[in-house]
Amino acid sequence: MSSTLYQLVYYSRNNVSGEGNGFDQQVDAILEASRRNNEAAGITGALLFNTGCFAQILEGPLEAVEDTFERIQQDERHGDVSLLALEPIEHRSFGRWAMGFVGRSEENAERFAGVGIASGFDPARLGAQRLHQILRDLTLDEEALAA
Repeated sequence: MSSTLYQLVYYSRNNVSGEGNGFDQQVDAILEASRRNNEAAGITGALLFNTGCFAQILEGPLEAVEDTFERIQQDERHGDVSLLALEPIEHRSFGRWAMGFVGRSEENAERFAGVGIASGFDPARLGAQRLHQILRDLTLDEEALAA
């Protein structure tokens, strides 16, 4: 197996239903499963989602990243899955997170809402590099707030 790391950036439409506590419980279940599976596969990354879409970055060995992305594409909670980038990287941007999650703090929810408005709520218009920058910045902010 190659030691080359890859980074995959995608977005999809959020098909998770529910409101309030039910929605939060589904989010927590997704994060718990993602963190467990990603850690076992050597994948790191970050996830952002709201009522409209998921945006996620996966980093790790190519085969593991591709297998994970295949499962995501088959998951009914995702609709219209769109790959923005899959490319080799020299180092991980999210090395401390089996799956960093952006969206817990009100401040970051407001910041992402502003990004959403600027892009017309279309992550494809942001592009892979901009989406990476947003997720990286917001994940670091979430980590600082939790400390």
